[in-house]
Amino acid sequence: MEEFIFYAFAALAIGSALLVVSLKNTARALFLFFVTLFSMAGLFIFALADFVAITQIMVYVGGVLILMLFAFMLSNKELLKSLQQLSGRWINLPNWQSLLLVLGFLAVMLWGIIEWQQQTPEWIVQNIKQGNIIQPNDNNVQQLGLRFMTQYVLPFEVISVFLLMVLIGAAHLSRKEEQR
Repeated sequence: MEEFIFYAFAALAIGSALLVVSLKNTARALFLFFVTLFSMAGLFIFALADFVAITQIMVYVGGVLILMLFAFMLSNKELLKSLQQLSGRWINLPNWQSLLLVLGFLAVMLWGIIEWQQQTPEWIVQNIKQGNIIQPNDNNVQQLGLRFMTQYVLPFEVISVFLLMVLIGAAHLSRKEEQR
């Protein structure tokens, strides 16, 4: 049953992410991005990264995505149309080139998985021998809290500045421009 749920989360994440990048309708893409982020949180739970899963839901789903939705709802349609017209100027690949790029990336990923299955890296073997593996009953939240407030204070503050920039961007998009 657990394996089925894992594959269901993985298929949901991949399928919704593919739809996010292929849809022309921005509102539907935002809601599918919501599904992608939630399914990624489910995959983090299967990786025994419960704190990362909760952080994924709180920061990205609860913060960034909601701000993106507000920015979309409060923006005017002329601005969105002009942004959609500019979207193809920098990277404009035909469909067959995009397909080749995706297939190449898939081949590299499959090659890495096959190599990983044939020979486990030495650092993993050493950690298993020493007993340095994460158990489901370990308390990682306390250790992460200590590290966030000591060793990783700067990246933690950078994330907060990023969220502030998203809020400012949402306010800027919602502002009505004067008619001349």
